[in-house]
Amino acid sequence: MAHYRKALAAATVLNAAISAVEAVAGFEAHSLSLMMDAIHNLSDEMALILLYLAFILSQGVSRNLLRTANLFNSLGLIVISSLLAWQAVERFQNPVPVQGAIPLLVGVASAAANWGVASFLWKPGRGNPAIHLAYIHNMGDVYVSLAPVVAGFLVIFTGRSIFDPSVAGIIAGWIILSTVREVLGSREELIWPEKIVCCHSDHDRRGLATGSD
Repeated sequence: MAHYRKALAAATVLNAAISAVEAVAGFEAHSLSLMMDAIHNLSDEMALILLYLAFILSQGVSRNLLRTANLFNSLGLIVISSLLAWQAVERFQNPVPVQGAIPLLVGVASAAANWGVASFLWKPGRGNPAIHLAYIHNMGDVYVSLAPVVAGFLVIFTGRSIFDPSVAGIIAGWIILSTVREVLGSREELIWPEKIVCCHSDHDRRGLATGSD
């Protein structure tokens, strides 16, 4: 149980750093694709925090938190991505100059950091469906974080800022479709958290009774 908490804590801290850096850089560069990834990571951040709390609170409370974490991580992404897609449409109508170098460089750093988050979650995720779901999300984030890289490169290469909202809109659509598919494939774990092996499984209760991890 302790190794679950340590892995989740490390992943949460690193993911928070990703979100903060991308949000500031995206705002400064007027990059919608970078801000999209920042908000996407913020959604995962809230879910990671709730998952961490689920492993340190009582069984009844943790089950509710587990359900909330799963639903927030999935449905939150759909809502946020829809809003960002709408923002991308507005950018088509009213283009905004974008500093292409910033999303390119920050996107590369973010992809590496997201891989680090996923690495923290990989081992505990093998024995826990909820953490495994977060692991899948963050592995996907590695590729999503490359979207600002593509957008930045195209903006620099062509001199046209329209590529930034174009890439942002494409990735927003991909996030919505992939998240819906994942929710449908994991509906039992999302709806019935008592079926998920959490920190309150029989094995962990025996560990608590003996004082072991």
